[in-house]
Amino acid sequence: MNKSTFEDEIQRTGRLIYTNVGDSMMPLIRQGKDLVIIEKAVGRLKKYDVPLYKRDSGQYVLHRILKVREDGYVICGDNRWQKEYGITDRNIIGVLTGIVRDGKTISVNDKKYRIYVHLWCDFFPVRAFILHAKNFLKRRLKK
Repeated sequence: MNKSTFEDEIQRTGRLIYTNVGDSMMPLIRQGKDLVIIEKAVGRLKKYDVPLYKRDSGQYVLHRILKVREDGYVICGDNRWQKEYGITDRNIIGVLTGIVRDGKTISVNDKKYRIYVHLWCDFFPVRAFILHAKNFLKRRLKK
C-alpha cells in the first residue's frame, strides 16, 4: 500500500478529509470523533481561517489565524493560549472548509460557526487567562 502525505492528497484530489489528533482545537474539533475537511488554499488566508500547516520540524498543525501580517500569520489553537509566529504561506498546505460532527457537515460559512469564531477569538485575552489558569491548577493538583 502506498502511503501519501497530506500534501500529496490535496495535490491529487484538492481535498483532504481526516480525523484530527490532539486537543488543540477543542471545543470546535473533538479528537477521534469529528472529521475535518481541508481544501487547497487559494491566495492569502484571512483572520479566523484555520490552516493546516507544516512546521519546519515536519509536524502537521491545524490552528486558527488570529492576525495576518505582511510577513506571515499569528496563529493559535482554540484550546491554547500561546500564539505562534513565523508561519508563512510556504508552510500552508490547505485550509479548513468544514467539520463533520455526528454525521452532519458544518461549513465554515455557517452562521453558528461564524458566531463561535468571533466569540472565541475576539475575547482571546479572557480565553487565554482561563486556559492558562486551568492548566496552572491542573499542574498544582498533580503535585
